[in-house]
Amino acid sequence: MKRHTPPSPRRLATVLAFVLVCGTAVLAPAHAAGTIASPAAEAAPLVGTAPLAQRFTLSNGMTLIVRPDRRAPTVAHMLWVRVGSMDEVSGTSGVAHVLEHMLFKGTPSLAPGEFSRRMAALGARENAFTSREATAYHQQLPSNQLEAVMRLEADRFANNQWADDEFVREMAVVKEERRQRTEESPRARMFEAFSAMSFQAHPYRRPIIGWMSDLDAMTPQDVRDFYRRWYMPSNAAVVIAGDVDVAQVRALAEKIYGPIPARAAPARKPQDEPVQTGPRRMEYRALVDQALVVLGYKAPRWTGGDAPSDQDALALTVLSAVLDGYSGARLDRALVQGLPGQRIADSAGASYGLMGRGPQQFLLTAVPAAGVTPAAAEAALKAELQRVARDGIGPAELKRVITQWTAGEVYQLDSVFNQARELGSYWINGMGIDTGDKLMARLRTVTPAQVQSVAQRYFSDEQLTTAVLVPDPSKRPAVAPDRPRPALGRH
Repeated sequence: MKRHTPPSPRRLATVLAFVLVCGTAVLAPAHAAGTIASPAAEAAPLVGTAPLAQRFTLSNGMTLIVRPDRRAPTVAHMLWVRVGSMDEVSGTSGVAHVLEHMLFKGTPSLAPGEFSRRMAALGARENAFTSREATAYHQQLPSNQLEAVMRLEADRFANNQWADDEFVREMAVVKEERRQRTEESPRARMFEAFSAMSFQAHPYRRPIIGWMSDLDAMTPQDVRDFYRRWYMPSNAAVVIAGDVDVAQVRALAEKIYGPIPARAAPARKPQDEPVQTGPRRMEYRALVDQALVVLGYKAPRWTGGDAPSDQDALALTVLSAVLDGYSGARLDRALVQGLPGQRIADSAGASYGLMGRGPQQFLLTAVPAAGVTPAAAEAALKAELQRVARDGIGPAELKRVITQWTAGEVYQLDSVFNQARELGSYWINGMGIDTGDKLMARLRTVTPAQVQSVAQRYFSDEQLTTAVLVPDPSKRPAVAPDRPRPALGRH
């Protein structure tokens, strides 16, 4: 399962990191794709000269995406379901993540835990993660074991089944995960509160792992109902990258996944966030050694089109990298570098969501250095934005960012798992398989003037949400007796 920890203050995200998570991260309507008559009907190149990715629609409406990469006899196999925490309703927060856990707990033909034991016997490494927008199950395996892995994955997708007592045991694991990764981390708790304040109507306000009160009240039927509502072929995609033949994989997928009964996915109602009309601010007091400042500005998302908001999204992406896209970037030079006693922050960062099924934010963070107040660190972060708005950026600075992105994308896609993850992320966001190349091409067209323009227009206090983690020794908890802790496990 994906860790539900807050972003790192040093560097919350990069333009081409998909966070599941994401965090993070993470919207556009589902990509409409009819049945493709020929493998060449929809194909897209990997960055550079790598083989084509191809997409098909199986007879039951499930999407299949295949990218051959014959450099090693390994395959990445991913099953993506377009459902995450943003599809939950109040009172059952965390149910998407709980269901992710329960998919490892059996089918009519597999006992609890047997799925993972069989995967290990096949030489596969497997895991899963839940994000705001999606749930994904993935394996890396020898290419000659692909059919066996597909059969196991199709079985649990179509036939997930477990007893109530298995649910009770797994809920103890989920609650312990929340305790260890959120409740025992002041920063994680602050980011959770920050999201709840930033988004008033949109379900991004709820934590992926769920509120503890909802976990306490969750029932086995809540999870079974969520599974029946969202786990159908029309709401899922199988993504395979590695040492495969496209035609053979297509035939296998039709044979193994195709017989799963077709059902229409539920209609998704609009979940718009009201326009923010003034600054929001919170102080989160906790027993910590250092303060943390987080500034979040509402920003448009990139939908892959040519609308003005899409152009602004690309320019905001460049701005985030100018501020924090490489060693010695602007925030690092202005706030972090320098002699002790002269530095404003021990770390500073910038990030921007770019893509997702919901509204995005442009984030700035800073951990004030010793003797520096949070207010001074906040002012320094804003000053760097104002500097870009006033003076702009130079062509050399822009070129450095684009060059590093291109190199980073090529390096990232050396991994077949990263190839599958990227293709699945684009599908989740309703985009085509050529999105990676399209994004890089569009980013290369961004001009210094566009970057300066978005710096001038998107960073008013009206759209600002500020959170400050304040050290408070009085928050020291009372000593509690040790309690047994269930193992978190691998998933």
